[in-house]
Amino acid sequence: MSVQRLFYCSLCGGELKPAEGKIIRLKCTRCRAVAYENPIVGVAGMVFDPKGRILMVRRNCNATYAGLWCIPCGYVEYDEDVRAAVVRELKEETGLLVAPAQVFSVHSNFHNPAQHTVGIWFLCDTIAGHGQLQPGDDADRAEWFLPGNPPPLAFPTDKLVLAQWRQKAGKG
Repeated sequence: MSVQRLFYCSLCGGELKPAEGKIIRLKCTRCRAVAYENPIVGVAGMVFDPKGRILMVRRNCNATYAGLWCIPCGYVEYDEDVRAAVVRELKEETGLLVAPAQVFSVHSNFHNPAQHTVGIWFLCDTIAGHGQLQPGDDADRAEWFLPGNPPPLAFPTDKLVLAQWRQKAGKG
């Protein structure tokens, strides 16, 4: 038995139907407003130690992809600047205070079929806490790894970003 889902406009309550020529974008049949379903934005902070190792965190049992590792990351809050978000996420997941230096990479993430995300990977400078990693929030461990020898990764785009880093560093 097939269940038909109905969608209604948040502006006028009219029924939403696919816009002409679009499979996914929905448009109100009454007021003609488009109901955008945009990707969620996430940020990740790439922090390296003097030995060239990258900081990674292991996702705890309450997080998605528990037990797997990733570059410290998280979603941008609605009223938050992307640079402030990466500072917050690094503090929450590693205890480090960082300053985003520059954007290293941007990718669409399709690993979760229920939620399309766009990730922004920032190169970050450590301001405080470098010797005192304190995982928290979604992470139960924080450790340094050589970019060419990461632990089991949670996200395919982290693997891609690490490969881009190695290529840029001439270690591809």
